[in-house]
Amino acid sequence: MLKSTIRLTSAVSHPPLGYTPAATAAATAAATAITCAARAFQTSPQAAKQQNQKAYSTADVPSVSGVPHLLTDNDLSPKQLSDIIQSACLFKHQAKVLGQSSGAPLAGKTMALMFSKRSTRTRVATETAVAYLGGHAMFLGSQDIQLGVNESLLDTSKVVSSMVDGIMARVGAHSDIETLAKYSTVPIINALSDLYHPTQILADLMTLHELHTPQGQDPHTTAPTSTLKNLRLAWVGDGNNILHSLMLQLPKVGMHITMATPKGYEPNAEILKQAQKNAQFHGTDLEVYHDPKDALRNADIVVTDTWISMGQEEEKKQRLTSFAGYQLTTDLIEKSGANADWKFLHCLPRKQEEVTDDVFYSPRSHVFQEAENRKWTILACINQLLVKKGF
Repeated sequence: MLKSTIRLTSAVSHPPLGYTPAATAAATAAATAITCAARAFQTSPQAAKQQNQKAYSTADVPSVSGVPHLLTDNDLSPKQLSDIIQSACLFKHQAKVLGQSSGAPLAGKTMALMFSKRSTRTRVATETAVAYLGGHAMFLGSQDIQLGVNESLLDTSKVVSSMVDGIMARVGAHSDIETLAKYSTVPIINALSDLYHPTQILADLMTLHELHTPQGQDPHTTAPTSTLKNLRLAWVGDGNNILHSLMLQLPKVGMHITMATPKGYEPNAEILKQAQKNAQFHGTDLEVYHDPKDALRNADIVVTDTWISMGQEEEKKQRLTSFAGYQLTTDLIEKSGANADWKFLHCLPRKQEEVTDDVFYSPRSHVFQEAENRKWTILACINQLLVKKGF
């Protein structure tokens, strides 16, 4: 087995012996289901009144099995990850270069977009992807459907899934999407939760694959593992859902990751343990720092995200103080020793606090190509789950 380098400069415990990502994924799913059941279905009358929620039935309703979903980054094997990236590249080539139609494999089919959080890229990407495949996208925003507020997640899942052919869910707590999937009779794709953002990382990897495909070759006929292997990605910013998904996916294509977060803003400890095991298994580096300069050293790709995510607005003053020194500038990146041809990515929306214009709008920045690729990677996922019936 190839040797992996794991350097931790924050107080993070190492995974126990015998640990496997699959076992942890199963344990996490069980734990989140229990947590969500306790929160959403066993709410006391007093707590329900405080949360503006009703006390729902605690009936033991059987879960639905055998339905394929994309809920976390652990749901994709290395081969499935590479296949999705190549499939997305092929759809993009057929539509934009060859001008071909999809053949409308989703004709007569409906996909529900259940979004409890606002969205620009994810909504536009999903609706245009479904349209390209010949289907109908039905948007259900927070004013149309309030997940777990006026109706239990269990009831919502059973009702909506009985009338549509797939669900794209953008939620707050990850336990919400786990519960929706538990009772859904149709595939669910995680469009964002507080712990993971798998479709965003697919777009990131597709973009990097396109940028590193050798001249004379086509991304849709070239294996991502050959173009991405040994690239080093540096993350500077919050230990959020984007970082979680990057940590879990990059080792599968042979990429290294170094990260710098302020103290107190490190990634989730359990997800970091999973990422450590992935890195060890695939022989890649995973390095955790608190100094941006350490993370940026020898970086091929530099990535950040907003310091203040949706729902964290009340923390803005404290976060701006905590993240002082983490703003990405050309000067910081180059003085830290990033590789000469470094590239920049950002999932958007962007604020100047985390990255300056001289980086964001420079030729090194590929953020708008990355944003467009949300469409093609989401399209590939929908095609795989709704047309081909699974990964």
